[in-house]
Amino acid sequence: MRKLNVLIAGSTGYIGIQLIKLLLKHKYVKIKYLCGNSSVGKKISFYDKSLSKNKLPKIVKFNKKYLNKVDIIFTALPNGEAQVISNFLNKNNTLIDLAADFRLEKSSDYFKWYNQKHKSVKNIKKSIYSLPEINGSEIDNFQIISCPGCYPTSILLPLIPLLEKKLINVKNIIIDSKSGYSGAGRGVHKKYKNKNLYESLSAYGVGFHRHNSEIIQILKKYTKNEFNFIFTPHLTPMFRGILSTIYIEAKKNVSQNKIRNVLSKYYKKDIFVKVLENNHFLSTNDVLKTNNCNISICKTNYKNKFIILSAIDNLIKGGSGQGVQNMNLKFKLPLKTGLI
Repeated sequence: MRKLNVLIAGSTGYIGIQLIKLLLKHKYVKIKYLCGNSSVGKKISFYDKSLSKNKLPKIVKFNKKYLNKVDIIFTALPNGEAQVISNFLNKNNTLIDLAADFRLEKSSDYFKWYNQKHKSVKNIKKSIYSLPEINGSEIDNFQIISCPGCYPTSILLPLIPLLEKKLINVKNIIIDSKSGYSGAGRGVHKKYKNKNLYESLSAYGVGFHRHNSEIIQILKKYTKNEFNFIFTPHLTPMFRGILSTIYIEAKKNVSQNKIRNVLSKYYKKDIFVKVLENNHFLSTNDVLKTNNCNISICKTNYKNKFIILSAIDNLIKGGSGQGVQNMNLKFKLPLKTGLI
């Protein structure tokens, strides 16, 4: 087959750079355009020297005329900008958004959580929130693919199968997630300049982090009962990786082995989700620079309470890798291409 021509908007951020590295390994893709704003005219190697050996286009300002020459548009932009680009799509384009512009199904929810009006309400119905292992089979009919946030990816993958099987108490879920500071983007050092990022642990978005909106929206699809959870994210003194610690209460007669068996069976055919042996103490180091999500079920002192550990690389499985995985699904390409 011919190579798919790709445009990357937001190519100089941490997610954009990681995406370029994955696509350079992808034999069915050609990077046609790299787009930016303050970076126009520069080589991408200015932002990552390891890319200097690759033949890549210089960074240009996005122009809608480029859409006539590409198949796929990846957007890793500030909130609202992918919505603007989506208004220029032609019938041959697929937009894969790595930010939050099409994650929420209601424009009113987008305004509530992101404090800005949606700039492409008409395109929300043309988009799908695609967590590949969960609903990737539904991707064919959508022109816009919204990739889940990094925290929700690490949280929803272990929780959804348990909710489907009604194994846990949906009113008593506590989620504690810790991320490398790359999750806050290149501006992290200015935004948290007083937090001593390299030597301290910082809680942020306590109680009201924007990723709550995704978790609420998706969990509602898997439980008919009223549910609640508490989610607290933290920035850690490491560059990349996420470890989510999820505290659950199992229903009567649901054992640790039952929980693990359900997860193992659910993800048996999924190459990027790995359910480990019980009580395996996970590290983010186990998943760095991979598209994997590793999951472990751990016991506690209480018979019906368990701790789920879930680890991903926020820049790959929680970002660019998930985008490539969705692209492979959409275009019927071997799922591993560019990712292993």
